[in-house]
Amino acid sequence: MRSPGAQILTKGSVREMVFFGYMVFSILFGLLADRYGRWKILLISFLWGAYFSLLTSFAPSYIWFVFLRTMVGCGVSGHSQGLIIKTEFLPTKYRGYMLPLSQVFWLTGSLLIIGLASVIIPTIGWRWLVRVASIPGIILIMAFKFIPESARFNVSTGNTPAALATLEHIAKMNRAVMPEGKLVEPILEKRGKFADLLDAKYLRTTLQIWVIWLGISFAYYGVILASAELLERDMVCGSKSDSEVVVTQGDSEEGQSPCHCHMFAPSDYRTMIISTVGEIALNPLNILGINFLGRRLSLSITMGCTALFFLLLNICTSSAGLIGFLFMLRALVAANFNTIYIYTAEVYPTTMRALGMGTSGSLCRIGAMVAPFISQVLMSASVLGALCLFSSVCVICAISAFTLPIETKGRALQQIK
Repeated sequence: MRSPGAQILTKGSVREMVFFGYMVFSILFGLLADRYGRWKILLISFLWGAYFSLLTSFAPSYIWFVFLRTMVGCGVSGHSQGLIIKTEFLPTKYRGYMLPLSQVFWLTGSLLIIGLASVIIPTIGWRWLVRVASIPGIILIMAFKFIPESARFNVSTGNTPAALATLEHIAKMNRAVMPEGKLVEPILEKRGKFADLLDAKYLRTTLQIWVIWLGISFAYYGVILASAELLERDMVCGSKSDSEVVVTQGDSEEGQSPCHCHMFAPSDYRTMIISTVGEIALNPLNILGINFLGRRLSLSITMGCTALFFLLLNICTSSAGLIGFLFMLRALVAANFNTIYIYTAEVYPTTMRALGMGTSGSLCRIGAMVAPFISQVLMSASVLGALCLFSSVCVICAISAFTLPIETKGRALQQIK
């Protein structure tokens, strides 16, 4: 039997390379979005992601498969510019309500891919799953005709006619009248400078945001991978040890996977669906917390609860109990992501907002790349040690969130530094 370290190199190589591509290009796309526009970068990222995702289904070898998935990760890293566009269009009093509701669409996609996987992989194989999963991304490219460039970005670059045209179109759609006055904002010659993130005014905020992003991602993917690991090893109440795990392979092309993993049973897919639904379970409470307690306090509370539920996974329980704990963990980590996405988009000014989100997304993927080594390798040696480590990181993030120097609740978006 191979060591856990060898297993992680094969089982996680695809995932790790996707995260690596995301990590590298997230900063680049953020830099370009602040200089050339959110809409352009969002469109490029969708075209890039859809193209390489479709190519993946024709990969002739495992090496090609890993490379093409890395390219998909590069493209997906620009999708966060969609959140930036939404943030810059939404009025202050609605951002805390509307942005978390986007989680519904993320949940719908997650459930859809799990359902498709349970049907397509056992019948016609993973290649067709990738092809089918590429279709929505290709269709959505046509929707870009109806997505305007951020009016705030246009103003910051001096393109006030384009900004006015967008605002007049919105007013017409809402059967409203444009307010009187002249649209005037200072124009900066340089935008999207990395040094601005480490400027004295934002240095502490930036460093704490990076810690929180890294920790939340570490916890999020830790929950997902720990869930899969518990299912794979049937570790309810420690009922099976690593030596008792039976790895099966079929005779088909799909069975000869370089990862040497066995197929999930139908019950495993049901469990994954139930735990995934948890990602929206706390959405109403999360929205209330964000809008009434504020971004910082709400995030510190949900991070603290995440730490607690990681520790609760150590309790010997039934299969239903395990699913319940995983359900709550998925709900909490999703709430954490909701809040930090909103906070990051609100705390930085327009001239560096996309770069701030891009660098945060890059740090996020570092946490995601480290998580498998804890949830699979360390957990194979000590479940208690792995879960305590996840819990400790969440406590650090909770403290960082509580001590953030700027609260963005009810704060208008800043246009310049």
